[in-house]
Amino acid sequence: MTLGQPLSWLRRGWADLRACPLPGLLHGLAAAAFGWLVLYFAHDHFWIMAGAFSGFLIVAPIVATGLYAVSRGLARGQRMGLAQVLAVWRSQDPRLMHFGLLLALAGTGWVMTSAAMVTSFTQMPIDRPIDFLHYVVLEEEGWVFEAWLMLGGVLAAPVFASSVVAIPLLLDRQVDVLTAVLTSWRVVQASPAALALWAALLWAITGLGMLTGLLGLVVVVPWLAHASWHAYCDLVD
Repeated sequence: MTLGQPLSWLRRGWADLRACPLPGLLHGLAAAAFGWLVLYFAHDHFWIMAGAFSGFLIVAPIVATGLYAVSRGLARGQRMGLAQVLAVWRSQDPRLMHFGLLLALAGTGWVMTSAAMVTSFTQMPIDRPIDFLHYVVLEEEGWVFEAWLMLGGVLAAPVFASSVVAIPLLLDRQVDVLTAVLTSWRVVQASPAALALWAALLWAITGLGMLTGLLGLVVVVPWLAHASWHAYCDLVD
């Protein structure tokens, strides 16, 4: 596995989005709409907003399962559309539900740990996003923001390693959740540099989508979902 491989996944993911745009763009629009609702109802409640967005980032791979099916069908030369995406969800695969629950618990744990650390080591109350910006991010003499970033990286790494190919594998083959997670860890151990670059690209592109007032998520979400399918195809025999 070379360092250039993640760029190939992005190219192929973009090609899939262009070949079958409707399901992907609807997924992206739903993600952007969710973000707008969060901003509208929780813009003055920092921890609720942080929890909602963290949960979205962690659970998004499960939500994109239908788009993995689209990429799989396109590779087989099949005509794909909304019907095929809905068929994935109608199957109500308990393995995907169990894995989604595990990811949701991981997201909840991160927000609770983050809130405990920030509120314990910050003298001012952090109730709104502007409070977090002033008293944590822009604090000149403090170390809380740096520690918060390090804690986030430590907690995010095992979640990424456990899920990078697990969800496409659960869709594609009849394996249990434990096998999918162990397979995901094995591919990370086999290609750590390429997967580290892939993780950085996922976070950077998602961040850029959010910086556009969330509008960029309409394209970013399906693009990265299709690309993730191609990552799975290259990483798992």
